[in-house]
Amino acid sequence: MKKKQNNRKEQLLFQRYGADSVPKNIIYNEQIDLLLSHRSVRKYLPDALPDGTIETIIAAAQSASNSSNLNQWSVIAITDPELKSEIAKTSRLGSKFGMGNPYIEQAPVFLLWIADMSRNNKISLVENETAQVLQYTDAFLMASIDTAIASQNAVVAAESLGLGIVYIGAMRNNAKEISVLLNLPDYSYVVFGMAVGKPDPTEVSRIRPRLSQNAVLHYNGYNKDRWLDEVTVYEKAFLEFREEIGLKNKSWQETVRFSSNDLTYMEGRENLRTTLQERGFKLL
Repeated sequence: MKKKQNNRKEQLLFQRYGADSVPKNIIYNEQIDLLLSHRSVRKYLPDALPDGTIETIIAAAQSASNSSNLNQWSVIAITDPELKSEIAKTSRLGSKFGMGNPYIEQAPVFLLWIADMSRNNKISLVENETAQVLQYTDAFLMASIDTAIASQNAVVAAESLGLGIVYIGAMRNNAKEISVLLNLPDYSYVVFGMAVGKPDPTEVSRIRPRLSQNAVLHYNGYNKDRWLDEVTVYEKAFLEFREEIGLKNKSWQETVRFSSNDLTYMEGRENLRTTLQERGFKLL
């Protein structure tokens, strides 16, 4: 039994880091196994989620750490096929990359994760108060960060139930139009979407490799140069991954340069600040 567990651990770590960067001294248990096994799922069976699944996922999300217990996030669970299709269409408006994100319509449930300060804003506007703290960038960040933390708890819960997920950042492509479509109140915006469903076993899917721990883990101060050598090592695992799942030959550094230099990558997100300010976030 222990040998089988060790083989499983080695296999997961190999896929996560590549042969040349597997970290040592990894403590292994059932929960770590689940976390190491994470992969994005982009093809789903049409099966509806079992009764109680959404409530269970949200209970896990609400059990995540939460800044000052302010509860500054909400979720909209989209199950109506026509609305999913409209959301997918809206997220693609102006896209230069084709159809994009068909899994929004394919997954039985699409969760929209909302940084939501609307409740707290209304609570705070009493007795001539101004809710002035909510005008500052840190308040916006706090709500967005809490939303992300909660969503990751939801991911772990969903995967423990045998489901798969994929995050959809394209909800920020046309943030204004999405907000109107969903009738969102002021002081709220969709941080990202999350497709949830039972993975199609025919999908070509593999654990995506990450940078080695030598590149991202620092002790007692930041080592500014060590990552350079680690990126060179990582490129091998990255290219092997892309080849295995049928993606075109492209290095990780090329991907980084494109995402940093070409505004087409943003697909409308360059307008996000304006939309946020129109929705009440002053970002002072």
